[in-house]
Amino acid sequence: MERAKINLKMKSAEYDYLIVGSGLYGATFAYLAKQQGKKCLVIEKRNHAGGNIYCENIEGIHVHTYGAHIFHTSNKTVWEFVNKFCDFNNFINSPLANYKGRLLNLPFNMNTFYALWGTKTPEEAKAKIESQKKIQHN
Repeated sequence: MERAKINLKMKSAEYDYLIVGSGLYGATFAYLAKQQGKKCLVIEKRNHAGGNIYCENIEGIHVHTYGAHIFHTSNKTVWEFVNKFCDFNNFINSPLANYKGRLLNLPFNMNTFYALWGTKTPEEAKAKIESQKKIQHN
């Protein structure tokens, strides 16, 4: 693949920052720096911005070009910041494991422990886990 030559001969006063890559970090840094009145030059080797979180719109369907991207945070400030730029789909990761023909919740939770052992409280589950550890060490 032939790359275009970029002429980076510039006066140092022309830009405050040179940002390599327009992925999540580079784009966020450039945005926040601009909010502070700084001038940024962002260079990107791909033909699109967004890095690995880039999506293509193919016949009205958002296709995750580089694989699924799942964003989660418990930080309210971060959540409010990212929601300025796009809408998020509600996604809850709830995988299941097939163990000896039985479907069990992952990661382990009280539903998993109840299905495995019939335990109904965290204390009962902890006691069962401890007994399993003792069996393994004998």
